[in-house]
Amino acid sequence: MKTPIALSIAGSDPTGGAGFQADLKTFSALGAYGCTVITAVIAQNTQGVSAIAGVEPSMVRAQLDAVFEDLEVDAVKVGMLGTAPVIEAVADGLAHWRPRWIVVDPVMVAKSGDRLLAAEAAEALRERLLPLASIITPNLPEAADLLAVEMLRSRSEMANAAARLQALGPANVLLKGGHLESDESPDLFLHGGEVHWLESPRTATRNTHGTGCTLSAAICAGLARRHPLPQAVAEAKAYIAGAIAAADHLAVGRGRGPVHHFAGIWEEHA
Repeated sequence: MKTPIALSIAGSDPTGGAGFQADLKTFSALGAYGCTVITAVIAQNTQGVSAIAGVEPSMVRAQLDAVFEDLEVDAVKVGMLGTAPVIEAVADGLAHWRPRWIVVDPVMVAKSGDRLLAAEAAEALRERLLPLASIITPNLPEAADLLAVEMLRSRSEMANAAARLQALGPANVLLKGGHLESDESPDLFLHGGEVHWLESPRTATRNTHGTGCTLSAAICAGLARRHPLPQAVAEAKAYIAGAIAAADHLAVGRGRGPVHHFAGIWEEHA
């Protein structure tokens, strides 16, 4: 049997709630073998980011080549890249190896508000990486940043923004609506030219650290397991909703804590 392999190209979170650590947890929870390409080492915790050290672009590319030369990667999730040269290195590597599925989570700002993508790197992200993506998963602030518009505040603005994002090159768009001021947390899935709304209630919790990383990694895991894209997206939406709903079962950190990547699994083994 073929082992489903999912690759995370992302920065780190030493507390394990976000970054490639969260991606590996998600891959494992959803039945995919996880591997990584590390783009940046970040000193952060549930309260904020204190330092960032980027990995040299040549080393990022060397890691990527090492993985693809040996492993049969089924799907790739791209998270924090940080700088334009790293974006270029990743885009060149993915264009060379041409994995079937590329999920791009355009990580630009941390949950704490700390910026994780240099402002001048946004153009490289738009021009080099988005056109390679099978699907992109921006939240509303990231979508506004990518499109250079004001913050999106309604479903109609989300629909317009999703179409404009797709015009930048990605095959599909999942625009996350968690920042809307409502009791719901709707996501807009633009697939095959059609708009699909994925609904879920908003959970009253402050522990939402790593939600974006986790959702995109969950999509990647589903694709690695050969699930069709609409199924992978729907399953990922259900998974992150469950991880957020169970987040308060964890007591991790003194700030905005992580979601519960192993909700259900830990209870089964308790």
